[in-house]
Amino acid sequence: MGNCFSGGGHGHLAVGGASSLPDTNDAVDSFLKSRSSPGLFSRIELSLSASNLRDRDVLSKSDPMAVVYIKGKDGSLQEVGRTEVVQNSLNPQWITKVKITYNFEMVQTLLFHVYDVDTQLHGQEVKTLKLDDQQYLGEGTCTLSQIVSDRKRSRTLNLVSNAESTVSTPPRNLGQLTVHAEEEVVSKTTAELIFKCTDLENKDFFSKSDPFIVISKYVESGATVPICRTEVLKNDLQPVWKPIFLNISQVGSKDSPMVIECFNFNSNGKHDLLGKVQKSLAELEKLSSTKQGENLFLPITIGKDPQTKVLKSQLFVDKYSESVHHTFLDYLSGGCELNFMVAIDFTASNGNPRLPDSLHYIDHSGRPNAYQNAIQEVGDVLQYYDYDRQFPSWGFGARPIDGPVSHCFNLNGSSTNPMVAGIHGIMTAYEQALSNVSLAGPTLFGPVITSAATIASQSLAANENKYFVLLIITDGVITDLQETKDALVKASDLPLSILIVGVGGADFKEMEILDADKGQKLESTTGRVASRDIVQFVPFRDVQGGEISVVQSLLAELPSQFLTYMRNRGIQPKPHPPTTL
Repeated sequence: MGNCFSGGGHGHLAVGGASSLPDTNDAVDSFLKSRSSPGLFSRIELSLSASNLRDRDVLSKSDPMAVVYIKGKDGSLQEVGRTEVVQNSLNPQWITKVKITYNFEMVQTLLFHVYDVDTQLHGQEVKTLKLDDQQYLGEGTCTLSQIVSDRKRSRTLNLVSNAESTVSTPPRNLGQLTVHAEEEVVSKTTAELIFKCTDLENKDFFSKSDPFIVISKYVESGATVPICRTEVLKNDLQPVWKPIFLNISQVGSKDSPMVIECFNFNSNGKHDLLGKVQKSLAELEKLSSTKQGENLFLPITIGKDPQTKVLKSQLFVDKYSESVHHTFLDYLSGGCELNFMVAIDFTASNGNPRLPDSLHYIDHSGRPNAYQNAIQEVGDVLQYYDYDRQFPSWGFGARPIDGPVSHCFNLNGSSTNPMVAGIHGIMTAYEQALSNVSLAGPTLFGPVITSAATIASQSLAANENKYFVLLIITDGVITDLQETKDALVKASDLPLSILIVGVGGADFKEMEILDADKGQKLESTTGRVASRDIVQFVPFRDVQGGEISVVQSLLAELPSQFLTYMRNRGIQPKPHPPTTL
C-alpha cells in the first residue's frame, strides 16, 4: 500500500514516461492518487473449514461447498466467493481461498452458507452451480473485523438454520465453521534502490543536462504507466540520485518487467529522453550485487523498422535492499488493542435538551440525534479491537448538580472512574448525564485531551500493547485554541489519535486548523512542533446524506496515524502463535 518516493533534493522534481512531459511532478502524483484510496484497504484471503456437518446423503456423506457473502446495511447480500466441493466429508477443509478487501473504517458483516452439492453436478464449475438446487446445511455470520482483530486471525461460528427457528424454538446447532484470515504478503515488501548513471549525453548548450529517472510498469493493454520518479539533478552527467522506495505490489512481482527512462529536464515540459532500459526488480538486484552497469538505449527507426541504438551511457544500481513494512493487521495479530474513548460537548449552545430543536434532544421514537449517531457508528467499528469493551467516557462544558462548570467530568457520574461497559453503556450514561447536568460553557478541549493523554501515557509507561482513540463530539467553536494545540503537540508523542465530529451549523474553521491535513503542523506556545498528525475532523453536515459515512470519513486516516506512531518509535508487532485449520 506504499507509494514510491525519493528524498527531496536540490533542483526540480520532475516526471516522465514519454518524450514530451509536464515540468512538475503533478502527473505521477495524480496517477498515484487515482490508484490509492483513503483509509486502510488490504486484500485478505479467507480459509474455511467445517466440522460436524449434517449428513444429507443416503449412501454416502455430504459433499459440502461454502459460499461467502457480504451483507449490506439494508440486508442485501453480495456474493464474494465460493470454495470447491469436498466429496464425502462432514469435516471439510477447503483449499480454495475466498479473497475480500478489508476496509478498517467499515463494519463488514459476512454471511457464510454451506451447501451439500448434488452428486450429479460434481465436476461442474462451482460458480455456475444454482444454489437453490443444492441442499442447505446451515449458515453462520460474523464481521470481518472480528476475524482480523483476533490474535490468531481466526473465528469459529456455529452453523444454524434460521429458516427452522422461531421465537420459542432457537436455531439448533448444525456444526461449526472456522474462518481464518491472512493478508496478502506481497504488499508488505518494499525495495530501496539508489540509481546512478555515467556518461550521459549533454543536451544543453550552455550547461550540462539536468537528468531525472522515471520508472514505469506495464499494464494489461501493453501500455506503460509511471509509478515512480527521482528528483532532478542540475548540471550532472554522472548523477547519483537519492534513494527511492518501491513497494513490490506496485510493480506486480519481482519478475515483472519495468521501463526505466532517463530524461533531461526542460522547463517547457518537453524533456529529452537520454536513454532507457527494461529491467525487473530481480534483475536490478543482480546489477547491484555484481556492481555491473547496463547500457542505456534509444529507440530509433531505420526505414520502417523500429530498432534500438545502444549508448555509451550506463545505468548502475548502487544499492538494492528489501524490507518488510509491517501492516496494521500485523500489529492487531500481535495483540495490539485499539481502546475507544469518547468526550461529549454539553455546552449551552446545543440548546435545551427537552426541546426538539436541541442537538441533544432524545427522540423517544428511537431516531438517534447527531451525538448518538456518531457514538454508535464509530463505536460499532472500534469496539471489536478493544478486548474488555470498557470505554472511558467524559462530558465537558456543563455544570454537574451542586458543582461548578466542569470541562472534563465522568459521563457515568462517578467521581473516580470514567469507564462504562460497551457502546450501550456510553449511550445510557449519555442519556443519564443529560438529566443530571446543566448545560453551560465555554467550549474547552484541553482538559479532555489531557485526560485521554494521561491514560495513554500511563499505558505506554506500563509497556502495554495498546493504542487509544478519543472521539470528541462538539457543536461549537473552541475557545481554548492555543491550549488545545499545546495539548495536541504533547500528545503527538503518545499512542493516541483524536477524532472530532462537528454537529450543528457552527463555523468549524478552527477545527480544520487542528486537523493538519493541509500540511501545516501544529505548533505549541513554546515553539515545539507536533511529531505527527493525530487529529481527524469531520463536520457532520458535510457527509450527511453522502456516499461516504461519518465513520468512514473519520477513520480514513487512523491506520496511517497508528503506523506512523509505531514506525517512529521503532515498535515491531509482537509475534502471534502459528495457526492451523
